[in-house]
Order: sequence, then C-alpha cells, then structure tokens
Amino acid sequence: MSKSQSSEPGFGNWDLGFGIFFMPIRCEIVTQERIVYADDVDMVVAPGRDGVLGILPHHAPLLTTLQFGELLVRKDGQEQSFAIGGGVLEVRPDKVTVLADAAEMADEIDLARAGEARQRAEELLAQGLPPGSDRFAEIENALKRSTLRLKVGQKKRRSGAPPPMDMGH
Repeated sequence: MSKSQSSEPGFGNWDLGFGIFFMPIRCEIVTQERIVYADDVDMVVAPGRDGVLGILPHHAPLLTTLQFGELLVRKDGQEQSFAIGGGVLEVRPDKVTVLADAAEMADEIDLARAGEARQRAEELLAQGLPPGSDRFAEIENALKRSTLRLKVGQKKRRSGAPPPMDMGH
C-alpha cells in the first residue's frame, strides 16, 4: 500500500491499489445557534441511541438519534472532543452531519460554570421533587448536561492535548 497526495500522519489519502483511494469524510456538527465544527476527518465516533458508533469514509447510509455523550473526531492522528446533548446523526458515504440539540468543543467548556450548574441541579433534585414532574425532568437533564460537560472538559485538560485545530471560521 503506498500513500498518495498526503504526507500527514493518520489516514490521509491512501492509494489502495487498482486506482482506489481512501479519502477523508466530511464532518459537520451544527446546532440551532451555530456551526460548531466543519472539516474533512478520518473518523467520527458518536454516542448513538443504541450505543457508540464508529464512522469511517464510505460508511453505509444511516440515520439515528444521538444521546447525551462525547463525540470524537479523529484527523491526522489527533482527536477533537465534543460534548453532545442529543440530536440526530445522518451518515452518507462521504459526509457525517450532526444536528445537535447542544454541542460544545472541549476547549470551549467553562469547567467552573459546568461545576456550578451540576451543584445547583444536585441541590434542586435533593429537595425531593416528584420524579414524574416536568420540573424534575428539566433538572435531571441539566444534571446530565453539566456532568457530561465536566467529563469532556476535564478529560481534555488532563490529556495535555495540543491547542485546538483551526476550524476555518
């Protein structure tokens, strides 16, 4: 197998012989407010409804819902982490589109604010609201969201990862 058109580490563009090239897949992570991420990547790992999904270029078409969780994007041997608060994932052979209810890049997460939000949610739940109430569900979601944000943000800080990649916006 010989590498072609790319001298970067990672998958890049690989000549698999017979004129077949392994190309990156386009990944777009979008919320109602903004485009969180858009770039060509080697792999996407997403928190699907039925478990974690690993998506490579030329993946079979797929449409699924996302649960609260960490979404990883791998490009040239580097990982970029995102806290995803539910949404929809559409996969086509050349593109992954994430329409997220909420999404934050690990570098954007304010750990102090996330910690305060988790503490507030825990205190409100401790007051004994009825589990079937709308208010209970809102507080429970706030707790999930803040816990996820803390996990993703702290993992990024502990890893000593390099500065964020240029997202082109």
